[in-house]
Amino acid sequence: MITGANRGLGRALVDAALEAGHIVVATVRGESALPTRDHLTVLNLDVRDRSAAQSTVQRAADLLGGIDVLVNNAGYGLIGAIEEASEEDARAIVDTNLLGPLWLSQAVIPGMRRQGGGHIVQISSVGAAGTMPMLGLYNSTKWGLEAFSEAMAGEVERFGIRVSLIEAGALDTDWAGSSMRFSSPLHAYEAQRVEMFGTAEVPWPSEGEATGGTAPRDAATAILERVAASDDHRLRVLIGDDAPDQVRQALDLRQQDYARDLRYAGAAQ
Repeated sequence: MITGANRGLGRALVDAALEAGHIVVATVRGESALPTRDHLTVLNLDVRDRSAAQSTVQRAADLLGGIDVLVNNAGYGLIGAIEEASEEDARAIVDTNLLGPLWLSQAVIPGMRRQGGGHIVQISSVGAAGTMPMLGLYNSTKWGLEAFSEAMAGEVERFGIRVSLIEAGALDTDWAGSSMRFSSPLHAYEAQRVEMFGTAEVPWPSEGEATGGTAPRDAATAILERVAASDDHRLRVLIGDDAPDQVRQALDLRQQDYARDLRYAGAAQ
């Protein structure tokens, strides 16, 4: 079962899973752009709706005879300084990026527990290791996703359920284009927008959509390989050529802060 499957990484995951011989239930929020395929069922789901998440998981389990793998992919990016974010901005991205995966994880665990195993795959980001200005709310949803997923992994391991956090770097999708949302800009942050993005225009020009990142198909293949590797017990999995360096830089900055406390340095010895 794959959420957010209409385009980008979600669609690439659907294609790769079908080609690998899997039976797939794909969920989309609006009208489906997925072509009719053998072994593919498309269901409509707004992941923000906990009741709908429960009923859709049950329907998918009935169709499939059980869900072996759930991929929580639905989500979006938000550009805006913390001061610029409206209550609507904040609640909408938390409801989608954080609570959506929570509701679906809760919905799928009972069935996986009864069948003696399963795999919950959370599409996270290298932005869960560190943050950057203008992406604070997006980063916060991924930090929260990783927090509850790490705890959940320790809770469900005894039932044979695996949890994977896919920390993706830049992907060559429209995430930074038509899929990106923007807070209403304040003049005070124009200079920072120009420094970071090359423009103060919000939304930014359409030519800014190309990311030059990892192809969605390559990322999807790597994720499916992770799903198939039952002996790979990593919680966090880096996807994309740029991901290792971005995580290393973020962790180095954190280590520098901790190292200023002599007790921290001593605890490592």
